[in-house]
Amino acid sequence: MPLARATFNDIVLAESPTWETVEGNIYFPPTAIKDESLFVPIDKVTYCPWKGDASYYSLVIGPTTIPGAAWYYPKPYDAASNIKNHVAFYTTDSIIVTVE
Repeated sequence: MPLARATFNDIVLAESPTWETVEGNIYFPPTAIKDESLFVPIDKVTYCPWKGDASYYSLVIGPTTIPGAAWYYPKPYDAASNIKNHVAFYTTDSIIVTVE
C-alpha cells in the first residue's frame, strides 16, 4: 500500500503506510500522528447518519491556528468502525494530503 501523508507547509502532520478512505477522505490511524501537541481538541461536533458524531481538532503550529482542521470519530457506528479514532484533514492551500 502506498504511503499517505498530511502536511502543513512542509511540516508532516501524519504519515502512514496504512489508512482508510471514506467518502474521498483519507483517515490516518492514531499512530500516524507525528506530533500530538499540534492537535488541540475543540468543542465542535458534527453528526453523520451512518458514521456517528465527529469530534474536531484545531491545529496550532507556531503562531498559526487553524480551527477545526482535523476530525475523527471516537465512537463510530458499526458501519464505520474501521475509522474509529482515525484522523482526517480538511485540505487547504496549506494542509495537503497525498498518497505516494
